[in-house]
Amino acid sequence: MDLPIVALLAQDGITNGAVYALLALALVLVFAVTRVIWVPSGEFVAYGTLTLAGLQLGKASGIAGMLAAMAVVAGLMEIAKAVRQREMRGLARSLALWAGVPLAIAAVIHFVAPLQPPFLVQILLTLTAVTALGPLFYRIAYQPIAEASVLVLLIVSVALHFTLLGLGLWFFGAEGSRTPPFTSASFEWGAVTVSGQSLLVVLTSLALIFALALFFNRTLYGRALRATAVNRVGARLAGISPTFAGTLTFTLGALVCAFCGVLIGPITTVYYDSGFLISLKGFVGAIIGGLSSYPVAAAGALLVGLLESFSSFWASAFKEVIVFTLIIPVLLWRSLTTHHHEEEE
Repeated sequence: MDLPIVALLAQDGITNGAVYALLALALVLVFAVTRVIWVPSGEFVAYGTLTLAGLQLGKASGIAGMLAAMAVVAGLMEIAKAVRQREMRGLARSLALWAGVPLAIAAVIHFVAPLQPPFLVQILLTLTAVTALGPLFYRIAYQPIAEASVLVLLIVSVALHFTLLGLGLWFFGAEGSRTPPFTSASFEWGAVTVSGQSLLVVLTSLALIFALALFFNRTLYGRALRATAVNRVGARLAGISPTFAGTLTFTLGALVCAFCGVLIGPITTVYYDSGFLISLKGFVGAIIGGLSSYPVAAAGALLVGLLESFSSFWASAFKEVIVFTLIIPVLLWRSLTTHHHEEEE
């Protein structure tokens, strides 16, 4: 193995690791705040890529109808809640938030998609549509059982995963899709050639991670989420709404996953069921971070990307086995070094 091959494999591993790092951060964020192991995160990634590919062809790809249907369900749930609690003063605002905004997004996608707008507009429409699915799923599926055990929340996540998998096959078909590259530039340093596309993915991922760090450290909402992640009961006593924290968390998580889908579209062919395997690799990084540490999760995801890249060169038939075997020593180490305790009811 000479230097150009090592550089090429390292470049591929760092590029994939940057995407896995974003996914790991999303998984850690969602679990830390809501205790939800977010199994359907991979479907949000695939929906991001395939929605953008559909917009390239002038199609809304069914996601507009999905948004509209979920908006109606969320609106009916808000009406039922207001009637049950006999509190009508905030109903108009709730309906505008849970039904009006998603319906407006669905309408914009439905009417703008056939016009085939510029690529940047298509990316913004994709990010908006897929991100809007996050809080809607939280409102419909997770918020009514927010106080349930982690096992119950995991079962709901698995059910949502299979639901989104079936809907993805219906919306996008079984054929894979790719999106146009953001740039065709390349840079050479001696015998090493760096793709501009890979460099753009890494830099964009770092920029998003930096933006999230600023959000959590410098804004009131970010500090509220951090407080909820550290102590849910204490945050509630301090006046932080668990419902608001969960909604904001799923919005950020869906945005990050949609962003990952847009980033990987030009570098790999994505199918309706590709997201699950991608999210599993992000999950390995999150497990390395103990589903609690953002920096360690990001470093673990980068390790996963490099391990996947080099193992694909040495033993391509076993690269997935090698990557997922990494989780075994990590779990053994954490099992031996962590004090066990029963979950508080």
